[in-house]
Amino acid sequence: MIKPYKDLESSKKEQVRSMFDKIAPRYDLLNHLLSFGIDKIWRKNVVKQLGGLTAPIILDVATGTGDLAIEIAKIDPVAVYGVDLSAEMLNIARKKVEKKRLHMTIQLKQGDSEALPFEDRFFDAATVAFGVRNFENLQKGLSEIQRVLKPGGRLVVLEFSRPKVFPFKQLFYFYMRRILPWWGGIISRDKQAYAYLPESALQFPEGKEFRRELENAGFEWQKGIAQTLGIATIYVAVKR
Repeated sequence: MIKPYKDLESSKKEQVRSMFDKIAPRYDLLNHLLSFGIDKIWRKNVVKQLGGLTAPIILDVATGTGDLAIEIAKIDPVAVYGVDLSAEMLNIARKKVEKKRLHMTIQLKQGDSEALPFEDRFFDAATVAFGVRNFENLQKGLSEIQRVLKPGGRLVVLEFSRPKVFPFKQLFYFYMRRILPWWGGIISRDKQAYAYLPESALQFPEGKEFRRELENAGFEWQKGIAQTLGIATIYVAVKR
């Protein structure tokens, strides 16, 4: 199991919470800078996969600073519930929500993806953007999302994947292993965090492996949509 701070004995969950609390003030800057702004397009593409839902109630797991929840609000849901481990990330999200006057639509809660504070079959859809690789127990986290979805409820996951095409594959690996940890570490002032984030992305069970994880958690596979030559993938599944 990959952890942010390898020299500490605390659980991955505790370390992930601590890491995001530390890097929260510079997270948005780094997120957009290190992705060259492409992450904004990817989030819009996630929301496109929620099309066709009528007055839905949507859960955004690992909501972070709220960018995806705010994007989801544009499709006029009844409510969006954003859940995250990190109190500091949520504090930034709340400021954004208030500034955009979305506080009547977006509800933010500190919570654990593996013990979601909601009743069974509550949500019409759920999203996770760059969060599932941070779950301490991937299968438990996916099973919890499945529990709180209504039958037929939609899950849309955005996560990093590994390009397969030369020379983009080689450039991607060089960037993730050399440039991102160095640059991110300098700006965030947490070198271990920006060593963990690309490492966790490179070791995430992508593609067919992640499809199996979804199916084992009670989902029916719908599709996988490669983003930007395979840097990221949008996975779509529904609750059986």
